[in-house]
Amino acid sequence: MTPPAIRLHHLTKSYGPRTVLDRVDLDVPAGSVLGLLGPNGAGKTTAVRILTTLLRPDSGTAEVAGHDVLRDPHEVRRSIGLVGQSAALDEVLDARQNLVMFGRLHHLGVRAARVRADELLEAFGLAGTGAKAVRDFSGGMRRRLDLAASLLLAPPVLFLDEPTTGLDPQGRLDVWAAVRTLVGDGTTVLLTTQHLDEADRLADRVCVLDGGRVVADGTPAALKSATGGDRIDVVLADAADLGRAAELVGRALGAPPADVGTDVAARRVTAPVTDRMGALAAVVAALTEAGLAVDDLGLRRPTLDEAYLRLTGHGAHSDDPARPGPAAEQDPTPQPGGTVPAGSGTARTAEEAA
Repeated sequence: MTPPAIRLHHLTKSYGPRTVLDRVDLDVPAGSVLGLLGPNGAGKTTAVRILTTLLRPDSGTAEVAGHDVLRDPHEVRRSIGLVGQSAALDEVLDARQNLVMFGRLHHLGVRAARVRADELLEAFGLAGTGAKAVRDFSGGMRRRLDLAASLLLAPPVLFLDEPTTGLDPQGRLDVWAAVRTLVGDGTTVLLTTQHLDEADRLADRVCVLDGGRVVADGTPAALKSATGGDRIDVVLADAADLGRAAELVGRALGAPPADVGTDVAARRVTAPVTDRMGALAAVVAALTEAGLAVDDLGLRRPTLDEAYLRLTGHGAHSDDPARPGPAAEQDPTPQPGGTVPAGSGTARTAEEAA
């Protein structure tokens, strides 16, 4: 049986009286994408910092590519790439010069660094950028170049910490396409994100942290199904018809009143359905017979946002003041063992100097 690419067992980390990670257990199979979700302060960044040897846990174990982060941090660093929220690129240099520079920092020879840079530029669709300085790149191009730089030594495990923060829709699509290509080639990806549609599209599995504990772990489809089945939404032309429409929808579907929801501001009636097409036909017939004007009507499946809200009780961008926020996830003490200093930007895959 193939061992997991990432394994956490009873991982615990506290900052003073605040427990940020509370005996977290997690396995990530090789060649898969895990979406690590949670509100601000839930422990996502702390978990990534421990897994990338930037931070020491208080107790428990963490392994990456078969190497323990405490006993063998140098081998862990040889096995990983990390793309942080801000691109660690030289704005003056062009894409190829950036990659060659990082290659040399990884102790590649000049020729090997140039060859590898050309391979990555081609793979990430940046081969035609020529001498264009990075400062003139779009957000999506910068992110693709940052991903390329993290893969100079072809690490088996890649950590993406909110990789599409601040990108426009096209930039996000560019990054998603690059991640799919990496996973197709066998790379294991741990993705933290506040964009739940991103996790829904990219992740094979989703782990939700809240208050430092795992509150859900499963495929996006399984988490969405746990919130309930398909629903029908009816948007009325006149909000005054909401009560009558809710009664008609409930009767047409055989649903108890408690299962039929209304939203006055959106002029919407919503209810669960089992037989999608049958439900749609029955509701249309009932509303038409009653002469109620409808602006929109459709069937929809549960979203990951709804599943997340049900699991945590708040949105993905919430910052619960009762829990340690982002500032509390910063470890003020230097880490022994030659770990990469906090705030040093994008950690690369080469072994850092002790």
